[in-house]
Formats: sequence, structure tokens, C-alpha cells
Amino acid sequence: VQLQASGGGLVQAGGSLRLSCAASTRIFSSYAMGWFRQAPGKEREFLAAIAFSSTKYGDSVIGRFTISRDNARNTVYLQMNSLKAEDTAVYYCAADRSWTTPSTAEEYDYWGQGTLVTVSS
Repeated sequence: VQLQASGGGLVQAGGSLRLSCAASTRIFSSYAMGWFRQAPGKEREFLAAIAFSSTKYGDSVIGRFTISRDNARNTVYLQMNSLKAEDTAVYYCAADRSWTTPSTAEEYDYWGQGTLVTVSS
């Protein structure tokens, strides 16, 4: 499975961005999809996961970020609102052949290349 993340960029604090991740698989609906981020000098952080209609979020983004998927387009999205300077990082999408909502990087088998989000204060 190949994953292609897009939608990153520069945004002011308080603004919004929507990230997209397109997957190259015919059975996209059977994959759990997740979003992570990694800031310089920090560990990769879990943000959100979705499997079928179930979702899970990391504590730092609850109420601000929303994960969704469009199985017809083989795409998962991350809507990010009320962005803060500390949200600046490279954002990665990941896929796992699972019916659950994995929240650790080790559980995911496939990774996209990352897209940079920069939030200016």
C-alpha cells in the first residue's frame, strides 16, 4: 500500500487546514487509517485513527481535529481547526490492516511521506 499525504502549508494561529491522504489499494475500507505528527526533536505523536465508523483521538487534539474517510476515493482526511504554534510538525498518515483504531506507530504497517504544517503565532 502506498500512501500520499498532502494539504500541509503555512497557516496563522487560530486558522484551519485539511490534510488528505490517498491510498493505493482496492480494499481501502478494510484498513484502519491513522494520523501522526513529529516535531523537531520530539517523538512521533498519535493524533487520530479511524476504522469503519470508529474513531480515536490523541489528548492534544480532541475537540480541534477531526478524522474522516471517503472509501470511494480511497482517502482519509484530517480537519484541523484552532491551530496553535505547537501544532507545527511534519504530519504523517499510516495504514494498518485492522478493524480496530491503533494508536501507536508500531501497530501501523504502511506510512506516507509526510506533509509539513507550519503554524505562525
